[in-house]
Amino acid sequence: MAALFGGRRRWRSSQCFHVWSRQLTGKYDYDLVVVGGGSGGLACSKEAAQAGQRVAVLDYVEPSVQGTKWGLGGTCVNVGCIPKKLMHQAALLGTAVKDAKKYGWQISGPVCHDWATMAEAVQNHVRSLNWGHRVQLQDKKVKYLNLKGSLMDEHTVKGLTKAGKETILTAKNIVIATGGRPKYPTNIQGAIEHGITSDDIFWLKKSPGKTLVVGASYVALECAGFLTGIGLDTTVMARSIALRGFDQQMAGLVTDYMEEYGTKFAWKCVPKRVDKLSSGALQVTWTDTRTGNEHKDTYDTVLWAVGRAPETKALGLDRLGVQLNKETGKIVVGTDESTSVPNIYAFGDIGEGRPELTPTAIKAGKLLARRLAGHSTELMNYDNVPTTVFTPLEYGCVGLSEEEAEKRLGKDGIEVYHAFYKPLEFTVAERDASQCYLKVVCERGGDMKILGLHFTGPNAGEVTQGFALGFQCGATYSHLSQTVGIHPTSAEEMTKVNITKRSGLDATVTGC
Repeated sequence: MAALFGGRRRWRSSQCFHVWSRQLTGKYDYDLVVVGGGSGGLACSKEAAQAGQRVAVLDYVEPSVQGTKWGLGGTCVNVGCIPKKLMHQAALLGTAVKDAKKYGWQISGPVCHDWATMAEAVQNHVRSLNWGHRVQLQDKKVKYLNLKGSLMDEHTVKGLTKAGKETILTAKNIVIATGGRPKYPTNIQGAIEHGITSDDIFWLKKSPGKTLVVGASYVALECAGFLTGIGLDTTVMARSIALRGFDQQMAGLVTDYMEEYGTKFAWKCVPKRVDKLSSGALQVTWTDTRTGNEHKDTYDTVLWAVGRAPETKALGLDRLGVQLNKETGKIVVGTDESTSVPNIYAFGDIGEGRPELTPTAIKAGKLLARRLAGHSTELMNYDNVPTTVFTPLEYGCVGLSEEEAEKRLGKDGIEVYHAFYKPLEFTVAERDASQCYLKVVCERGGDMKILGLHFTGPNAGEVTQGFALGFQCGATYSHLSQTVGIHPTSAEEMTKVNITKRSGLDATVTGC
């Protein structure tokens, strides 16, 4: 028997032997193995380690189609929220420079933007975050493995290095937090060969130049917004509506502002093919679905922002019987993030019906870790999660859209308070504030519970975050109107809103 266990290390890559030896010893390598080193996976692993669990986290980034790759931290850190917000800030600063002249700043000569300087600074910050995550895992005694993970059974994970070397790990529980990646259209000739996605845009060394952004999701509009803001010729090509799933009145205000800001829109248009010309330019052919006419134009860059696909295909879930939604490919999960197979859990973007938002994944991951460690029974509350679209005019919201509230309660079951306002900062700068707007969707009658809150304007994320707390406390219109505003702020207008859509009165705010 001693000889048998002396040879155990040599046989560790054998699934059959490893499962047998695990049953013989009754122990696992880890209490928890997390597959996916994004925001949610890292939060879950660190929280579990804090709770005294033995934890390993596997993370491996497959390079994008164009060869872009990055470090630990997932989409948000590397190709999402962080670089996006920084480039959005670069664009806002460009607008601020224009405003500055009206405020008395003497700016001589033309002001222009240098992509390489911005990109290097953003990329250096992202690399610092990659390193910081590795240090945090080490400090919290979480084993980090740069391996591509797949599941062999409900307690066993196989990890592969880039060179194909295999490592087998066993765990009492396995958590899947692999998120998603941008889609490419498969029916458009030249799309994959000549296009990029959000996996690439933030890591470009040189300016993308004249850019066509295909899609009208928040990713599409945010990218188009900062590209326009730094002075690039940018067009958004939209098949149907903008910001699907968001309040459509607010979506219209966002795109109206973007058009005035300088972003071009090709509505109801569908790309047909992308060809690379001898000059290196990309010729895009598309169809206007309203007229059936075909059009062509050339661009330096084509950015596809047509949705995201969950990273489930390489996990081996079909072998284990983990239930997936056939349409979306996402994992079907319970209220406790459990899958259809015991001891296997999933959360974040990969979970069916879950918001694709970093803070949601982080909080869900922490709560899951506490439950698995036996330290809590608290479940994640997915209701009334606030979010913001970082377009040139930011849009923040929490709760239901007006359309969804009306669908649930009927037109006569809701009351919508609204106001058009002008941020004080816009006055001296003589900026158009036509799209600065807010609305509060309430239940009609009774306590007038607030169902949804929507805001377009400067610092929308900061405004929405504060009011989101009220939703967790069951805020009503009375609570809102009793709140004293901070003067002079844009957020103050939320506490003063008193005109309903039903009244038909002019909702434009005048004076202080």
